[in-house]
Amino acid sequence: MQDSDNGASSRPVLSIIAAVLNESGNIRPLCQEIAAVLDRLPPAEVIFVDDGSTDGTMADLEAVRRDGILPHLRILSHEAAYGKSAGLRTGIEAARGEWVIVLDGDGQDNPIDFINMLALCQKASGRAPLVVGVRTKRRDTLSRRLASRFANGLRRRLLDDGCPDTGASLKAFRREDFLPLPQFEGLHRFLPALMARRGVPLVCMPVHHRNRLHGSSKYTNLNRAIVGIRDILGVMWLNNRARIPKRVTER
Repeated sequence: MQDSDNGASSRPVLSIIAAVLNESGNIRPLCQEIAAVLDRLPPAEVIFVDDGSTDGTMADLEAVRRDGILPHLRILSHEAAYGKSAGLRTGIEAARGEWVIVLDGDGQDNPIDFINMLALCQKASGRAPLVVGVRTKRRDTLSRRLASRFANGLRRRLLDDGCPDTGASLKAFRREDFLPLPQFEGLHRFLPALMARRGVPLVCMPVHHRNRLHGSSKYTNLNRAIVGIRDILGVMWLNNRARIPKRVTER
C-alpha cells in the first residue's frame, strides 16, 4: 500500500520513524527506498523528526512530500538539537500505529529489512518482542568498528541484555512497550535491557548495513565511549531500582 493511510481516517498498523539532524542529501534517496517497500507492508505512516537541523534537511523533507515521493509524510521538528533519543520519543509519541520501526536518516539502514522485522513482531507467540537489527557486515571505518565492539562487549557484560549490537538504529517493537520507558539521551541504545525488565522478549535479526550516502557521523569515538559508560551505569541503576508488577488486578 501507499502511505495514503496517513491522511485517511483509518488508523495505520505501522509507524516508520526517523530522527534526523543535518542529513541534507540523504533524505530523498532514503525516502524513495521507504516508498518502494510500502506496498509490501500493512497500512503504514512515515514520520521524520528534524532535530534542529541547520542545513537543508527541512527543505528536503518538504520537497519529498511536495514531489509525491511520500505525499503524506509527517514532518515534526524541534527548535534546537536535543539528540536522537529525544527525536525518536517525539516521533513515537505522535505515532498512530500499533507497531513502530525506527531507523537512521543517513541511508546506512536498508528499508527492505522492515518486512522481515515486522513479520517477526507480528508472528511471535506470546508477548510481542523487541526486534533489533544486528549489523553483520559493518560499513564503517576500522576505528569505529573497534570502538563499537568494545562498547557492545562492555554493555553486554554489565547489563547482560543478550544483544550483540544495540548501536544500530534499526529496531521494531510495539509502541505501547516503548512509551513507559524513562527518557534520556542514549535511550535507543539500551532498549533490550530496559524492555527486558518489563517482560519484553528480544529477537536479534541480521540486517543490511551500508556506507553513509552523504555527510559524516555526529559522534566521535571518544564522546561515544565517555557518554556510553556513563549511560551503562545509569541503566544499571534504573534496572536495579525498578519494581514493576507482573500483573495488576482490580477488585
